[in-house]
Amino acid sequence: MNTNQEDKITVEVWSDVMCPFCYIGKRKLEAALDQFPQKEKVEIIWKSFQLSPDLKTEPNKNTYDYLAEHKGISLEHAMQMSNQVTERAKLDGLVYNFDKSLVANSFKAHRFSHFAKKFGKQGEAEELLFKAYFTDGKNIDSDQTLIELALELNLDTQELSGVLTSDEYTQDVLSDIEEAQHIGVRGVPFFVFNRKYAISGAQDSQLFLETLMKSADL
Repeated sequence: MNTNQEDKITVEVWSDVMCPFCYIGKRKLEAALDQFPQKEKVEIIWKSFQLSPDLKTEPNKNTYDYLAEHKGISLEHAMQMSNQVTERAKLDGLVYNFDKSLVANSFKAHRFSHFAKKFGKQGEAEELLFKAYFTDGKNIDSDQTLIELALELNLDTQELSGVLTSDEYTQDVLSDIEEAQHIGVRGVPFFVFNRKYAISGAQDSQLFLETLMKSADL
């Protein structure tokens, strides 16, 4: 049976690849979807957001170094903060290796997400980007890393190489960021359901389920 377009539930997710709570929020939404009786009607659209747009990619630095410098705290405090997030992520089955995660600007990764969206694989691309950053310690600002992820998704790596050496999808990323400012998004993850309801942050999956039910008038 075909789902009518007007029956669809659209969930727009403003997120940044280097945001640890965005990956956790993704899992919370997925847990809710697993319990939602009309899961097949839900369309998830990932929207770009940058927590640190001016961040320079420095593969020789890990997250601890960056946090200590960025927040003006000790390395020990930075490690303590990161460990707390790691423990929280574990509750949702995620593995964060902050000692391996590399400091990298996420703009190119967002362009890759939009490239994958063209082929209906944006959700899978987001998952691989999060895993590459938080678990595998890969440089998400590297063309080589993004081409490897494209291979995993069976996307055309030659086409992606051309995209990465151009400014293609740059405007898509900027439009998402501008839209976030326009609707008042101050932090991510930020979820918008049918342009009617919003959830800010990696909230409990029950809240996501309740919001999905409201969006479907159940």
